[in-house]
Amino acid sequence: MIDRLDHLVLTTADEAACVHFYCTVLGMALQTFGEGRQAFVWNGQKINLHLKGREFEPKALHPTPGALDLCFIAAVPLDQVERRLAEHGIAIECGPVQRTGARGPIRSLYVRDPDRNLIEISEYA
Repeated sequence: MIDRLDHLVLTTADEAACVHFYCTVLGMALQTFGEGRQAFVWNGQKINLHLKGREFEPKALHPTPGALDLCFIAAVPLDQVERRLAEHGIAIECGPVQRTGARGPIRSLYVRDPDRNLIEISEYA
């Protein structure tokens, strides 16, 4: 019945810090659409951005900054990801560690975004 995920919504308490992390650090592009709404886009993927207290309707019952646990597959080797995170002062919370992704074994690093969402950045083994 379901083919794929189209987009997800991230709620932030600090729009500027969130945009910096996802665009400058992770390299996603910022897209404005609709009535001034924003999204992070990359490689056919999209994360819509909601500002806490000004969420677009309809919304989750309890939209909360810091409630997400996301895994991204890196476009570059994980050692390059580690260097880029260090250049931007992003602390690695855990990793690299072995995990299981949707298509098999992955090697992962874990960091936190400005809202304290858990961000896993991985490469397939």
